[in-house]
Amino acid sequence: MRNAHKYFIRIVVFLLILLWVYAAASKLIAFGHFQDQMHKQVLFPFIQALLIYLLPPVELAIAVVLTFDKTQKAGIYSSSILLFFFTGYVALVKLHFFKWVPCSCGGILEHMGWTAHLIFNLFFLALTITGIHIIKRKELK
Repeated sequence: MRNAHKYFIRIVVFLLILLWVYAAASKLIAFGHFQDQMHKQVLFPFIQALLIYLLPPVELAIAVVLTFDKTQKAGIYSSSILLFFFTGYVALVKLHFFKWVPCSCGGILEHMGWTAHLIFNLFFLALTITGIHIIKRKELK
């Protein structure tokens, strides 16, 4: 069973690295579009500016942290925190908390509907939570 847990963690880490590199790269490649979409968000302007310039580097930093065995745990925890906030935001959109919200994700994610986006985020959030649970169980032994 330990090998199954080890392989599961490897798969989770691989998928998270793909997610964060893709998310950051798509924002950076179409930075002007990302910036325009962020300015249309229903957030305070200082939060918009902060997210515009911090989100892609944070996503890339998490991908790098996930790459190394010694820092993978921190990367999985960081991923869960970021995914928790993204998922919460999408849930608020689905609950019509905001009048209108553009998707400021890049690439193919931008073309998902809000329901698909919520399912996508919940899937990745579930992966990170399961990964954390496995890591904690391993540490207790």
